[in-house]
Amino acid sequence: MLKNVVAVVMEEVHPFELGVACEVFGLDRSDDGLPAYDFAIAGARPGPHRTHAGFTIDVPHGPERLAAADLVVVTASSLRGAYPAPLLDALRAAVEGGARALSICSGAFALGAAGLLEGRRATTHWRYTAELAARHPRTTVEPDVLYVDDDPVITSAGTAAGIDACLHLVRKLQGAEVARGIARRMVVAPHREGGQAQFVHRPLPEGDGESLAPLLDWMRHHLDEESTVEQLAARVHMSPRTFARRFQQETGTTPHRWLIGQRLLLAQRLLESTTEPVDAIAARCGFGNAATLRHHFGRRLGTTPLAYRRCFAEPAAAVADRV
Repeated sequence: MLKNVVAVVMEEVHPFELGVACEVFGLDRSDDGLPAYDFAIAGARPGPHRTHAGFTIDVPHGPERLAAADLVVVTASSLRGAYPAPLLDALRAAVEGGARALSICSGAFALGAAGLLEGRRATTHWRYTAELAARHPRTTVEPDVLYVDDDPVITSAGTAAGIDACLHLVRKLQGAEVARGIARRMVVAPHREGGQAQFVHRPLPEGDGESLAPLLDWMRHHLDEESTVEQLAARVHMSPRTFARRFQQETGTTPHRWLIGQRLLLAQRLLESTTEPVDAIAARCGFGNAATLRHHFGRRLGTTPLAYRRCFAEPAAAVADRV
């Protein structure tokens, strides 16, 4: 269920991070066949709030608005020693009532102050991870990832990682096609795995001066083929060691992990939109057989291909529950 979304702001709110929540959940894209969310902005009190950039925004709702939310997005703001008690109470009550909470950047500190990170894994902007760990010693802070999904609490790193976390949650609850549609309208990548590094180094080109973008495009169109690192390196005229280093620099992950992620995205799309048996989909995506697809589906997505199809498939595909 993802219909009612509330973005939470505080004084010194960061406009970009608030804009992420507004862009993903606050626009009506029903003309593209995408869901329209009941979106609202709430704070500790209604009225004008200062932004980190020096201007003010008008917040129409107080903390009571969180009671109706399926998702509460806690946006970034300047760090503070104490957070508004009515807002913390509303956050706790929302999660206890079945809502999910997602923080962007320093919004994780408000979740921590509300007690929602106790015993959980979490992240925030790399500049603040040590402070988050110091304030909340019972939280396992992961400093080098884009986002952490410890359901029902999702925390993300700075700026663009908030987009990744929001699209991850949309994909999880409403399917890959919806997430891709929103990403297409936003002109952003539809999927980056949470375990990727927060900062992806893009140094000046070495020697050959070539980006790996053409190779990545080739790999996306040949997901059913098995390619070793040595074979991929040869396609771009690099040694395997140089290739592996460059791949990590440009994508933030390894060739194997990147391929698995792309194959799963294709599998999700085929499960949603076709009636092909799972074995056939596994072969098309490069997994070989249904057992291997189930293994990776379970590890990355926490479900099975058939369960995913039943939840997210178009009506014609939903009946194709053959193994």
